[in-house]
Amino acid sequence: MTAQPAPDRPERTRTMTPTISLQLYTVNAALEPDLDGGLARLAAIGLDTVEAFDFVGRAPELRAAFDRHGISAKTGHAFLVSEQIPLPDGTVMTAPTHAEVFAAATTLGLEIVIDPFVAPDEWTTREGVERIAERLNAAAAEAAEHGLLVGYHNHDHELRPQIDGVPALEHLAGLLDDRVVLEVDLYWATAAGVDAPALLERLGDRVVAVHVKDGPMRGDVSTANVPTDQTPAGQGDVPLAAALAAGEHLRYAVIEFDGQQGDVFEAVAASHAWLSAQFEAVSA
Repeated sequence: MTAQPAPDRPERTRTMTPTISLQLYTVNAALEPDLDGGLARLAAIGLDTVEAFDFVGRAPELRAAFDRHGISAKTGHAFLVSEQIPLPDGTVMTAPTHAEVFAAATTLGLEIVIDPFVAPDEWTTREGVERIAERLNAAAAEAAEHGLLVGYHNHDHELRPQIDGVPALEHLAGLLDDRVVLEVDLYWATAAGVDAPALLERLGDRVVAVHVKDGPMRGDVSTANVPTDQTPAGQGDVPLAAALAAGEHLRYAVIEFDGQQGDVFEAVAASHAWLSAQFEAVSA
């Protein structure tokens, strides 16, 4: 294939408003039985951008459905670092090859492929973090041939361990190629005891997307104990407004719920309304 120009990490200033998106994992239970019906509900909320989930084996189907509803996917989650991924039911999933991931991403029209998870044990040592950086950098070189960037999305376990006196995720950032970006999950950063706005300020233009997620913060909140009482944005303990203000280079503000009670589409609509009001106030 003909190599595409290697993408640069995008520039963004405070005068540019991030695009509101939704991680489709949030509503996957509704999309599996009725993809078109679920997408129609998202479009009715006002969403025209989503973050793709489990897209590698069904990119043409998803692209066609997105097009029918005036929706595009600019970011998507796919495993790039780990080849074997342990699942909650005790089984192990073999990750698609990078070639498969980037071909599917191109079909969907993605800009950034984001690795959503590397196991906690890998973040506890310098050597482990260096391995993650090497694999992300190698993936970035491959992705550049398709005109794509790659990124990493955190939970709490990348921020709890310290390497050279800084959270492991920050140590990783210092080892990454310029074509590797970060998507900071503001909820999980807060759960790890990190000041999320200060984290975004320190990471600077490395952070081009955030997961906008809220809820009550307790000492037992972790990816090993995912809460079921997450709330719409602005209704919990996560300093979302301050974090969004600190993210000077954000391109995407991605709504997500891991565990939520009630109608998830109503919760998504409430988060969308809150984000829209935040961005309107800044641009006014």
